[in-house]
Amino acid sequence: MAQQVEPDTATINKKRLVALSSTFALGYSALLVSLNKAWYSKEERSDFHFFDDNSQWKQVDKVGHFWGAFHESRAGIDMLRWAGLPDQKAILLGGLTGILLQTPIEIFDGYQTEYGASVGDLIANTVGSATVVAQELAWNEVRIMPKYSFHTTRYADMRPNVLGSSLGEQALKDYNGQTYWLSVDVAAFLPETSKYPKWLNIAVGYGAEEIVYNSASGNEALGLDAHRQYYLSPDLNLMHFKGRSKIWNTALYVLSIVKVPAPALEYNRKSGFKLHALYF
Repeated sequence: MAQQVEPDTATINKKRLVALSSTFALGYSALLVSLNKAWYSKEERSDFHFFDDNSQWKQVDKVGHFWGAFHESRAGIDMLRWAGLPDQKAILLGGLTGILLQTPIEIFDGYQTEYGASVGDLIANTVGSATVVAQELAWNEVRIMPKYSFHTTRYADMRPNVLGSSLGEQALKDYNGQTYWLSVDVAAFLPETSKYPKWLNIAVGYGAEEIVYNSASGNEALGLDAHRQYYLSPDLNLMHFKGRSKIWNTALYVLSIVKVPAPALEYNRKSGFKLHALYF
């Protein structure tokens, strides 16, 4: 749990705040340039418009927006705490980070001929940021952590221009290989005297498979049957292993956005229940 700074004793560290602002501006500019090159450079442009894509990709993309906005706001909150802002102000201002970072992406989308800006994406971004703010205000810590895992699939080769031709692009674009999790810190909800291991979380996951096209007819033409997948798996609470090293703690903080590979129970409508000895 991040250390809470009381409003009446907090002193803003101006050097840290300036460094934070400068790094944020430079890093975000580089991110937008990279994203534009990886995702939008080969797309045909048009006038800005909205596009209803809420029924597409089995909503895996919407969950991805939720995950991204959550962790961007989580980082924003903790960085403002590091800069010395009073805790509640850090939560409320830092909590806007996910929305601020994700909105320009929707602006990019709005100029794409084949699709456009998505109201559903904007809602998912807002819910993601609001979820971390709600947890911080209620518990002064994150107890339910959204996480991400990925494995390569054969479906990307069927449509590499959309699902990605390289590993990096596929991790971003191939929804067949993406799984999003809610990892629950069970011990945080139990009394301090409980013997439940504080490092053991329980995670529920969501994904989808056999989605190469947005339309059912497009997938069926390839002999595919797009379907949802649900998972239950143990998970490590990486933040429990924090120590005295800042480098170590930072590494754990970053890695905590990713689900640790572990056994998992899957359910989907095609094959029912399936046990994975090790699921990525």
